[in-house]
Amino acid sequence: MSRTIKFGKAGGPEVLEFIETRVPTPGPREVRINVKAIGINRAESMWRNDAYIEPVKFPAGLGYEAAGIVDAVGKDVTGFAAGDEVNLVPSFSMNQYFTYGEVILAPDYAVVKHPKSLSFIEAASIWMMFVTAYGALIEDAKVTKGDFVIVPAASSSVGLAAIQIANYAGATSIALTRTSQKRKRLLETGAEHVIATEEVDLVQEVMRITGGKGARVAFDPVGGPNFPKLISALAFQGVVYIYGALSEGVTPLPVLEMIAKMPTIKGTISGLRVGMRHVERLRWNLSSKASTAARSSPSSIVRSSSMT
Repeated sequence: MSRTIKFGKAGGPEVLEFIETRVPTPGPREVRINVKAIGINRAESMWRNDAYIEPVKFPAGLGYEAAGIVDAVGKDVTGFAAGDEVNLVPSFSMNQYFTYGEVILAPDYAVVKHPKSLSFIEAASIWMMFVTAYGALIEDAKVTKGDFVIVPAASSSVGLAAIQIANYAGATSIALTRTSQKRKRLLETGAEHVIATEEVDLVQEVMRITGGKGARVAFDPVGGPNFPKLISALAFQGVVYIYGALSEGVTPLPVLEMIAKMPTIKGTISGLRVGMRHVERLRWNLSSKASTAARSSPSSIVRSSSMT
């Protein structure tokens, strides 16, 4: 028997309960994993409240990220065997698979070998943040040298990943934070520019930094009433990626300015899409820069703030 965490109705943390279950047998193209650490994301909080991107089918499990050791593999699984240290990448529906458990099943496409440079704790905490940023900035926007990338909520886990990925691609990151309190830390993390949005005019600062051209890309987890400022800060035919909803208010669209600038606005669940197709291509970050973002947590359960 093993324990998993499930919930039978939407609500706060009090709806979660430990359930004793039989150790599952892996089916075709499934991997069974003894879990050593899990990541905790905002997506799971929204899932628990039945307010995520798909309806919850009760009773439900939850969890997107995990690190552990392969216990068994199902038919047609190649590349993994019992005893392998692995990570689970967010690339599935939580109605089908979940990570909050002592022994779990995972689809083989979501399983990758564990980076030797990271502990289980570190590895369990960073896949969501990096695949979310990588999907939008690299796979879709294809940011490169000469591009400016605005990163709202830059001190969040996904924001920090976006800064590193923009730097890796040769682009210039413009980190947004409400006050100057986190400026030094963001600069140390790699942000080329930091704008304290409650202290200076966001649009004026972006235009100053970009020589009046605006940024080609904005990568936004917030939305809400300040969203029109991002449109104003964009270059002509720039693109905004919305991957979260930290602001629960209405997100207005400045129609006339959009007609003039002809921007593209995309909602993205790139963490799911890229996890399935390109997880191997993310290892450059996990094996080097990403470990810095994870090493600060003393807990065996590491919190990641990504929405997707």
